[in-house]
Amino acid sequence: MAFAVLSSILTAGTDGALAYIVKPVMDNIFIEKNSGLLVFLPVLVIIIYFAKGLFRFTQNYIMRYVGQKVIEALRNAMFTKMVYLPVKFFSDQPTGVLMSRITNDINLVQSSIPTMINMFRAIITVISLVGVVFYMNWKLALLAIVCYPLFIHPLFVISKKIRNYSRKGQERMGGLNSTLQEAFSGIRVVKAFVNENQEINKFKKANSEAINFEIKTILAGEITSPLMEFIGAFGIAAIVYVGGTQVINGSITPGAFFSFLAALTMVYQPVKDIGNANNVIQSAIAASQRVFSMLDEKNDILDSDGTLPCDAKNKDIEFKNVCFRYADGEPYVLNNINIKVKSGSTVAFVGQSGAGKSTMANLIPRFYDVTSGEILIGGVNIKDYQVHSLRRNIGVVSQEPFLFDDTIRNNIAYANESIKEEEILAAARAAYADEFIKNLPEGYDTMTGERGVRLSGGQKQRLTIARALIKNPPVLILDEATSSLDTESERVVQKALDNLMAGRTSFVIAHRLSTVLGADMIVVLNDGKVEAMGRHNELLESSATYKKLYEMQFGEAQE
Repeated sequence: MAFAVLSSILTAGTDGALAYIVKPVMDNIFIEKNSGLLVFLPVLVIIIYFAKGLFRFTQNYIMRYVGQKVIEALRNAMFTKMVYLPVKFFSDQPTGVLMSRITNDINLVQSSIPTMINMFRAIITVISLVGVVFYMNWKLALLAIVCYPLFIHPLFVISKKIRNYSRKGQERMGGLNSTLQEAFSGIRVVKAFVNENQEINKFKKANSEAINFEIKTILAGEITSPLMEFIGAFGIAAIVYVGGTQVINGSITPGAFFSFLAALTMVYQPVKDIGNANNVIQSAIAASQRVFSMLDEKNDILDSDGTLPCDAKNKDIEFKNVCFRYADGEPYVLNNINIKVKSGSTVAFVGQSGAGKSTMANLIPRFYDVTSGEILIGGVNIKDYQVHSLRRNIGVVSQEPFLFDDTIRNNIAYANESIKEEEILAAARAAYADEFIKNLPEGYDTMTGERGVRLSGGQKQRLTIARALIKNPPVLILDEATSSLDTESERVVQKALDNLMAGRTSFVIAHRLSTVLGADMIVVLNDGKVEAMGRHNELLESSATYKKLYEMQFGEAQE
């Protein structure tokens, strides 16, 4: 940056030098016929232009380099910030909008960096040339700069409009990205419902809104240069009239006048450059506000991070007077939950949809924090543990298995990239995945596709189980891990889950009671409250909700 600023100053100095040598060229060569200067001055012109080109190249290259490094640093900072933000943040923000923050907004911020140096160079050039014109003829110079204050008010108004339009345009671009991401992710649903035209119309609307604000930004930006040129024309006209009169009267030489006029004419170009640079900077300011608002986003989970390392092995887990709601003013999802889970036991959460089963599971790894009450592991509030240490003790297998667009090997080893090959194979065998993997054309090097699209639901789930086995956590959360599978796949996955649950404290969320009949304790949730706890046979007698669920599922099966 320092080199770029120095190069800008030197570039501006060469513009001043070029304006200044017009006088000796006119007076000494063309009027006084000085042959000595005729040899010297052309060489001096070449040297000045060489220096100008060298300094301009140095400035432009350095600033583009700096701009790219700023993009790299900002993107890294943005992605790091986003990845560490709590789950709640991602529930509230469309994916496309977040992608737009990292790509479009940061690109606009980056574009302002070389522009700011160009603006600085233009300012130095203006100062240099104004110094030359005042040195040559301060009276004419005062006459020329009378017009400059007229630039300020329209420039201020235009700047405000550009910043406003640019901010709204960036917001619409985030919406456009969100529409794209949603359409591509749900393309199978789109095609299944023959709804291509609806998605096209939705995209066209979002695209039109984004483009409309871009056009308004362009309109406001393009007004700047013509307006400044028009205002500046009054100054040039006044100088031509007054200066021409002085030449005719013999007050100044033609060389002095044309040198002054050349310097003055050269001033208007950097002034225009300042106006154009200001347009870019206003867009960048709007983008930077969005970027830095993201970097300043509060992280309620990590901001209240504990200090203790967590080791949940052989530790009981207790929910103590736990209440939870997603936002202030909303109804409670969980009310006064009190459960104590023995180490190594299997606890199942059952109930109607919306009863709070998944919410309870999400509280254990602090994806969300309890609104009141506490969750204890080994008698210690989980908020006192380091968040990442806590989560290393917990494995999660969810209803919708997620795989990265990578090889099967790397997906299994995701929890530990330094894991040995034999451990990957052992985990795959324990998850009943080794057989189908070997039948694939490239075996463990097969690419799974985005979200594992090239594999069946049962295959994907077995890979997530293998991934959890590699992590080897003492606490396990199974969030309806078999609910979306067919009977055959469920049978294989359940065997894999039995291997995974062995020796671990397991929390099982299930709609199908057949998968939890053997649990050490079944917790029946109803409208966010614990209705009953116990084993299967006990609950058939004590819980109306459990009995109803059982009869709905097993009664239909018997019929």
